[in-house]
Amino acid sequence: MSITNRIHFRNVKGDIFGGITAAVIALPMALTFGVASGAGASAGLWGAILVGFFAALFGGTPTLISEPTGPMTVVMTAVIASLTAANPEQGLAMAFTVVMLAGVFQIIFGLLKLGRYVTMMPYTVISGFMSGIGVILIILQIAPFLGQASPKGGVVGTVQNIPTLMGNINPIETLLAVITVAILFLYPAKLKKFLPPQLLALIVGTLIAVLFLGNADIRQIGAISVGLPSLQLPIFSAAQLQTMLLDALVLAMLGCIDALLTSLVADSLTRSEHDSNKELIGQGLGNLASGLFGGIAGAGATMGTVVNIQTGARTALSGLTRALVLLVVVLGLSQYLSVIPLAVLAGIALKVGIDIVDWGFLKRAHKISPKAASIMYGVIILTVFVDLIVAVGVGVFVANVLTIERLSNHRADQVKAVTYDDEEIELRQEEKELLERANGRVLLFYLSGPMIFGVAKAISREHNLINSYQALVLDLSEVPILGVTSSLALENAIEEALDKGRQVYIVGVRGQAEKRLRKMGVIGRIPQENLFSDRTRALKQAVNYVEGHSVDLSRDSIPPQAIG
Repeated sequence: MSITNRIHFRNVKGDIFGGITAAVIALPMALTFGVASGAGASAGLWGAILVGFFAALFGGTPTLISEPTGPMTVVMTAVIASLTAANPEQGLAMAFTVVMLAGVFQIIFGLLKLGRYVTMMPYTVISGFMSGIGVILIILQIAPFLGQASPKGGVVGTVQNIPTLMGNINPIETLLAVITVAILFLYPAKLKKFLPPQLLALIVGTLIAVLFLGNADIRQIGAISVGLPSLQLPIFSAAQLQTMLLDALVLAMLGCIDALLTSLVADSLTRSEHDSNKELIGQGLGNLASGLFGGIAGAGATMGTVVNIQTGARTALSGLTRALVLLVVVLGLSQYLSVIPLAVLAGIALKVGIDIVDWGFLKRAHKISPKAASIMYGVIILTVFVDLIVAVGVGVFVANVLTIERLSNHRADQVKAVTYDDEEIELRQEEKELLERANGRVLLFYLSGPMIFGVAKAISREHNLINSYQALVLDLSEVPILGVTSSLALENAIEEALDKGRQVYIVGVRGQAEKRLRKMGVIGRIPQENLFSDRTRALKQAVNYVEGHSVDLSRDSIPPQAIG
């Protein structure tokens, strides 16, 4: 596997044009997310440059554009707020250390090849989580949208202070924010390929403020330092170490999900296949570099990636071009960015929050499945008002429990214990006649499909329904997987039969099921001549046994080496 991402020079024009276009989109978003996070516009710009450059160079998705995103900014906002509240002097530096740690976690995930597992999450949980993040981003913009500083306490603090905020509206800043949102909503879709609406809103809002509202008291970004950023050495606090590690893990996981879901979008547009584990390493290196130089965390950005591909990009040269264009802007044009009103950035962030909310699924989730809708709404509430990790953990747990219940109920229907002909089991005519001859003295125990732990109860229930048999025929020919719990239930049924002096015959055991039963010592307790590959012959042997015959059918049994 190559260390760097896929780059060739057969598509230079498309890659450069895609990178420049992505940079144009990234500029207003980087400023917006930097200010929204509390780290400042410079942190947003350097996050966009460094995460974008290293993820493009070392990642596993050639056309992926990586930068600060709405979800990552929401987590960064909470991280910075909590650490600066606990340690005002070094809180921001500790937040950048959290970004570095998140990058290290992502690199570890990639090295452990966990990429394919990251996005194995129920859609109801992903939808609720992302919608919750969108709601958080919307709520956090209420104060700057109304021309005021954000109150302490994050989402809860903002909600509690809404009456106060409404009573102290700054009309001019609110007007700028409204104009910004109006441009973003009303901008014609056919013009987006020529000029991104976010950039237009940024330019128009700034020009209105500078040319027509110059004497008004409008809060602005302020001076952005010119030159390369200084190195931020990792800073730890013993009192905050556990919190920092947990925050880093949240950032890392969210960044992995964000990036790999965007990589899937890129795959569908380019008809290619990304390398998940390599992408995680690239994302990790990008966030590590961003934290080292005072940038906020980033991940794969869907909007930037789609625009990058649609304008012709096909290799990582596009992502490198985008990072270099942003670098030129920061080093050469940063003095022109200081007059951008904060209200304009609040309007842009508000629109991002609205776009993150999964409105399509929200509208129809209750029609698809009430349980799925309940999970999604629960995750949204937990995400907004409790904690991101709690929301995902509870959501995944509940979704998996419901899924296991459904699978168990379905598999339980495939557990049948019969002593006579049963329409739910497909029997040959000879097998029906054999069961009739046995007159209830032979119990056919039939299992089909993977026997997960939830099926154990059905195995015990079905076996306990019938107790008056003399011979047990256990048909496992259609069981590819036998879980530990189900194996123990089968072992109990077999041991109970043997303890009561009944004959036990096993049919078709092979593969994983046979290995498990052998390791448990179950097969060792069954005579070799009672192991069969054919159910009809096993039934014939069982009927002969209960009728008192001693016909030798050992030639029909499976030799030891043939099992499994």
